[in-house]
Amino acid sequence: MSPAATAKTTIVIATRNRAAELARTLAELSALRPRPPIVLVDNGSTDDTVGAAEAFSGVEIIRLPRNLGAAARNIGVAAARTPYVAFSDDDSWWAGDALPTAERLLDAHPRLGLIAGRTLVGADARDDPVNELMANSPLGHPPGLPGPLVLGFLACAAIVRKKAYLEVAGFSSLLHFGAEERLLSLDLATRGWHLCYVAHVHAHHHPSTRRPPQPWRRQVEQRNNALIVWMRRPLRRCATETTQLLAGALRDPGTLPAAAGFVSRLPWALAQRRRLPPEVERAARTLELLHERN
Repeated sequence: MSPAATAKTTIVIATRNRAAELARTLAELSALRPRPPIVLVDNGSTDDTVGAAEAFSGVEIIRLPRNLGAAARNIGVAAARTPYVAFSDDDSWWAGDALPTAERLLDAHPRLGLIAGRTLVGADARDDPVNELMANSPLGHPPGLPGPLVLGFLACAAIVRKKAYLEVAGFSSLLHFGAEERLLSLDLATRGWHLCYVAHVHAHHHPSTRRPPQPWRRQVEQRNNALIVWMRRPLRRCATETTQLLAGALRDPGTLPAAAGFVSRLPWALAQRRRLPPEVERAARTLELLHERN
């Protein structure tokens, strides 16, 4: 039996046009022992990304005809034949002991749906700022769970229980890219799954230089955060979020694409609207108030 056959975790990578970064990531992941199964979902690359992946034996490659954004991960999860799935980006990989540690925790806690690991950035392995936010989560650390509860995470440092992920249909295709982790977190919590930050589960992230410009990323996140509010939150919160988005577009014409993208997608968001249960809404509001104070 091969090492991959004994693993409980499949690594799923969604990629597009990053052949060089992907080759490094696959080399790092292929060195893990036991070597986990790897499913690569290519989002319609036009460079040699698929060729770079084909150089590594044992990598299952799924080629998509177009870019599905974050929702491409759903196809990789569906292809996984293990109970757990770890996400990597094409510029990130897992530390040597991360997946076995996560597997033991997931085995021990049947209602643990997602582990948010600690993201270490660059050659000097500095902490991503999100680590501190999750470590100090105001949602607390209930006895018996392996870390504080969170309602957000970085996808490149997350391990999910496949059953839980499929229950909520994974990442939203409506959002495409940006803040997609927020909606998935809310939906997992709604179904009664715990999401915990576990600081001793490490992922390494060496951000690609081939990234969309920061203003574009900020606009996409503004658009998607407003859509998520309409999909899950009370109407009074929807009104506040929409007012802030549209008022910001009036003050700064550079944010008009975010407002326009929100308006064009709103009918589809409303078709998927489902209010959060009271306990999850309280948790979401707790995080919101903390963000407003800071």
